[in-house]
Amino acid sequence: MRIVSAQELEKWLGNGQVLEKDGRGPKVVALDDGRFLKIFHTRRHPLLARLQPAAQRFSRNAGQLGQRGIRTPQIVETFWLDRAAGLSACLYHPLPGISVEQLYRQAPQQIADLLPALAEFIRHLHERGIYFRSLHLGNIIRMPDGQFGLIDILDLRCRQGALSAWLVRRNLCHLRHYLERRQLTDFPLDTLCELYRRPVCASAPGKAK
Repeated sequence: MRIVSAQELEKWLGNGQVLEKDGRGPKVVALDDGRFLKIFHTRRHPLLARLQPAAQRFSRNAGQLGQRGIRTPQIVETFWLDRAAGLSACLYHPLPGISVEQLYRQAPQQIADLLPALAEFIRHLHERGIYFRSLHLGNIIRMPDGQFGLIDILDLRCRQGALSAWLVRRNLCHLRHYLERRQLTDFPLDTLCELYRRPVCASAPGKAK
């Protein structure tokens, strides 16, 4: 991967809009050309971070999801911001649409209509061996064409064959804990899980009715 100069990074940060940041600095920046800059701050030892750059893992996950028919951001480039510190980043084209969490917060009474398609999408992920530890409402995007897609896909593994029942339960528990942390305990998770267990029809993966 190439090393981005301080001047190029300064230009991106100066002209872009910071969408997400933490105590270590910007994490996601919307650039003026429509692309997003994602910076992977890491707590790993720099040696490990250099051997397995987070930006490359993110890009690899996007490619594996694409091979399985899952919509996800399109990676443009991965690069180093500070190779010695193991700080990597990437540019990508974001998915259009709105997260399921935003939809629920805006109109909670309408989420029931979306639950069958959402359950089908999650089941589709699991049947294709996708274990996404960060599977939650903020990382599932409802796109303008009615499809669902995934964002923030660093913490993801693609396995051979469908997930085991134990991994499915574990993944749904992650979702429950997320709802508790976000104080979204009114979200009808039990109904979603029941729909997950009882598929009602066969349709295009990720397609909302």
